[in-house]
Amino acid sequence: GFDVTEDVLLETSVMEADNEHSPCSSTSHGIDEINDLAEDSSWQMVGKKGNQFVVNDQPFYVNGFNTYWLMVFAADQSTRGKVTEVFQQASSVGLTVCRTWAFNDGQWRALQKSPGVYDEDVFKALDFVVSEAKKYKIRLILSLSNNWDAYGGKSQYVKWGKDAGLNLTTDDDFFSHPTLRSYYKAHMVLNRVNTLTNITYKDDPTIFAWELMNEPRCTSDPTGDKLQSILLLSIIIPQSKFSISGLQSWIQEMAVYIKSMDAKHLVEIGLEGFYGPSAPERTQFNPNSYATQVGTDFIRNHQALGVDFASVHIYADSWISQAISDAHIQFIKSWMDAHIEDAQKYLGMPVVFSEFGVSTKDPGYNSSYRDTLFTTVYKTLLNSTKQGGSGAGSLLWQLFPDGTEYMDDGYAIVLSKSPSASSIIALHSTRLAIFNSQCSWKCKWGCKKKNALETLLYHDEL
Repeated sequence: GFDVTEDVLLETSVMEADNEHSPCSSTSHGIDEINDLAEDSSWQMVGKKGNQFVVNDQPFYVNGFNTYWLMVFAADQSTRGKVTEVFQQASSVGLTVCRTWAFNDGQWRALQKSPGVYDEDVFKALDFVVSEAKKYKIRLILSLSNNWDAYGGKSQYVKWGKDAGLNLTTDDDFFSHPTLRSYYKAHMVLNRVNTLTNITYKDDPTIFAWELMNEPRCTSDPTGDKLQSILLLSIIIPQSKFSISGLQSWIQEMAVYIKSMDAKHLVEIGLEGFYGPSAPERTQFNPNSYATQVGTDFIRNHQALGVDFASVHIYADSWISQAISDAHIQFIKSWMDAHIEDAQKYLGMPVVFSEFGVSTKDPGYNSSYRDTLFTTVYKTLLNSTKQGGSGAGSLLWQLFPDGTEYMDDGYAIVLSKSPSASSIIALHSTRLAIFNSQCSWKCKWGCKKKNALETLLYHDEL
């Protein structure tokens, strides 16, 4: 089997406390010291310098999480407290970024009741999520739509289009029909003024990035090449009107559109990371042959103007086989290494593994396997971080507070019930906090600020 202990990356004296780590003890103390340092500089917008994120010209490596339902929970006074709880618990293990849905289209407790028409109470709930995140020094990746039916998604946009009399045949018309594209553009939370903080979303550094869509796929156009053939035809027959189709042109249009309204925030697509026709030699890293048929193309999609960093998801148990095995760990390692290398070599941007996890419902699951999976993800990232590579962070799927287990899809982690996972998460946070505060570790940041934990680390060991 694959033994993650064979490649120990950061053996420093700060790690001697490993066995003592718990969310509430020594870990949070080290993180608190670093957080105090962070307080010295104001809460500024996340930017990027080459293939790394920066805040206030300091490196910003991400250890984060997903909790997609925050807005809906905040919309109900009886569940609103769970939003605060999840931020408080995430903060206690040093997590600094949360990815959550800033959409709910036409469904129960919808934010967007119909194209461009909003429920103010639900919008106020999103205001609460943003203001509460800042209290716990957690930044948000806000996703603006869904490929899947949950919370509306592209199928709801198509339903709206049909209700308006459009001739639509597939959910993928979401990407190509000009009216549906205009609906998507009308759902823009960027200009919302937060009723609790009085800060416009597009000016709020609490927001880390905008995500165009959760896991976009366009299976009706597996090559992603419809656009190119349309453009070619339009050159040959200039007078003709062609419907511009395909995911690539949708990404290009929406990324530029968001940037035109908000040049300050980072933008990412929300892709799962499957390799497509633009890099046939990389498709060997895909988990299965179907991955090349879903209409996405990791390298080409991320070369679209306006896209700032790459996203990748990791679900060996969905993609390879539900029954867990050492082969999953091997896949995760090669999948991550390939994307880190490509983000560096071809894209020149950071890459975030924005969903990863394993379901407790999988045949053969046990908590030590989950610990191995988390350790593999974190150590692969640390290996990149040590070398100044493109591996910029990860967001576990998914973190839940106590009392929300009825929502669990199998992937939820409740920290109080998962002591070993909590320790692994907290340790990774501590390691990243050291990198984030160690400005002179490669003498490339030009900042001489001393790290509170410098006495525990030797420069050459970093």
